[in-house]
Amino acid sequence: MNIINQKSVKIFLRLALSIGFLSAVADRFGFWNAKVSAWGNWENFVAYTKVLNPLIPDSVIEPVAIIATAAEIIFPIFLLIGFKTELFARLSGCLLLLFGLSMIFSVGIKAPLDYSVFTSAAAAFALSLMKDKYLEIDLDLQNR
Repeated sequence: MNIINQKSVKIFLRLALSIGFLSAVADRFGFWNAKVSAWGNWENFVAYTKVLNPLIPDSVIEPVAIIATAAEIIFPIFLLIGFKTELFARLSGCLLLLFGLSMIFSVGIKAPLDYSVFTSAAAAFALSLMKDKYLEIDLDLQNR
């Protein structure tokens, strides 16, 4: 029996991407132990957002952090429940690619490579190309 098939890979990608995003959000809200935390609190996350976006005025850094956090909550929830998977996988890939490029230009190439940001972006883009629906919400009422 072949347990590795497109359906299982698609579920694994949805789970892995979602858990990765939600773990990062949990970190910035202080839900992870300080020993394993990257930011540990919202203030540190906002400060890191400024590091990654040095050209953005200080007055809009917090809204940028809020928008990024909202995306990192909405995208994984929709991936988890299987709502518009192709769209939210593509958006996740774009968000991760933008994050990785910001890291390169502000702190260098090592950080996005160490955190597998480009691997995650590639996984999101690969997920967006998987057309077969499996354990997903289908709201396409016109084709029923």
